[in-house]
Amino acid sequence: MKPISAELVKQLREKTGAGVMDCKQALTESEGELDKAVEFLRKKGLATAAKRAGRATSEGTIQSYIHMGGKLGVMVEVSCETDFVAKNEDFQEFARNIAMHIAASNPLGIGPEDISKDVLDKEKEIYRAQAAETGKPENIVEKITEGKLSKFVKDSCLMSQPYVRNPEISVADLLNELIAKIGENITVKRFVRFQVGDE
Repeated sequence: MKPISAELVKQLREKTGAGVMDCKQALTESEGELDKAVEFLRKKGLATAAKRAGRATSEGTIQSYIHMGGKLGVMVEVSCETDFVAKNEDFQEFARNIAMHIAASNPLGIGPEDISKDVLDKEKEIYRAQAAETGKPENIVEKITEGKLSKFVKDSCLMSQPYVRNPEISVADLLNELIAKIGENITVKRFVRFQVGDE
């Protein structure tokens, strides 16, 4: 195998924001293939995030984003473990970017548990009616309904939405990359989105 060049390490760092040693390890593991190295770092980020998931997050920041000449605004609370990380520029930038993402994508909640049963029941009713109009058998109608409902939940939850600034990754991927980079548990606690004229 050819040695890993500094240029390749630099490219991977620019692409992922990971540390030099992590980039070298990822490139070694993936035999110098950039895409595989990115995937390796993603998986490592997931593993790091899983290890830290149980740790308390009592510090953090509240960031806001105002758009359309003051007609749309978002406030988001992002939590971390220490005051040191709360002041970290990468952490602050992540929180600002999440506020901007929420303004653009209008999620209904952070995860599936945040979407109310009423909303889900209403969507299910609509999908069932649409599927029934196809004239397919009941078991197929049920599968179509469940598939559409599952997609609705995925599209409506902040964590599973494609990140607006890089649709190749989800918001959860972005968060896991930050957790891997910073080394602390980080959570998006809550958000509120205001739009002039909305009830």
